[in-house]
Amino acid sequence: MTMTTEETIAALDRGEVRVAEPVGDEWVVHEEVQAAILDYFRLRQMEPIETGPFEYHDKIPLKSGYEELGVRVVPPAVARYGAFLSRGVILMPSYVNIGAWIGSNTMVDTWATVGSGAQIGANVHLAGGVGIGGVLEPPGARPVIVEDGAFLGSRCIVTEGVRIGREAVLAPNVSLTASVPIIDVTGPEPLEYRGYVPPRSVVVPGTRPKDFPAGTYNLACALIIGRRTESTDLRTSLNDALREFDV
Repeated sequence: MTMTTEETIAALDRGEVRVAEPVGDEWVVHEEVQAAILDYFRLRQMEPIETGPFEYHDKIPLKSGYEELGVRVVPPAVARYGAFLSRGVILMPSYVNIGAWIGSNTMVDTWATVGSGAQIGANVHLAGGVGIGGVLEPPGARPVIVEDGAFLGSRCIVTEGVRIGREAVLAPNVSLTASVPIIDVTGPEPLEYRGYVPPRSVVVPGTRPKDFPAGTYNLACALIIGRRTESTDLRTSLNDALREFDV
């Protein structure tokens, strides 16, 4: 049965539908859900929202019922109605937008943002100031995906539907878009990815030279410098993971 826009957003909020979901090793995007979110913005009217000492003026209500969900939310963290938070999620003062889905026991640290439709797995740590971009249009476009057990260091930026494989480690300040080269430098020849970090990869910021009419300049890239070892616990510190590679 086809759901109305309001029914779809309510189902998103309960975690019964998702913008995207894993099927085997791939991800399937549900463009009808993305379209419903866009319709919801058009249908809603601006209105004041008051909660405790805070006042907002917006179209989308705030998420509620955290105690029943088993979610810890530290003031002044905000999640919008239509985002789903699994049991054990911790939101430090941070922001989660409509359509986002966050798996169990994930930490969204201080000033981190999770954009519209982003899919964040279980046991993930988004460190302070991490920016996860939102993707809703065109309907069918892949959202940002961070798979189970990944660790994103402070001030990392991941946008434009980039997929971070399970248990990958991104050092602070790694910035990834669909066009930023992600270069595996662990073998005799470089191996380049775009928009995808393979599972258990350890990634640091890098640069590589490019020739222009005015001269040669270094452009940003990301470097895969190794793989997370089996001895590295999922809850290990980022420093411990990077120290294995003398970073």
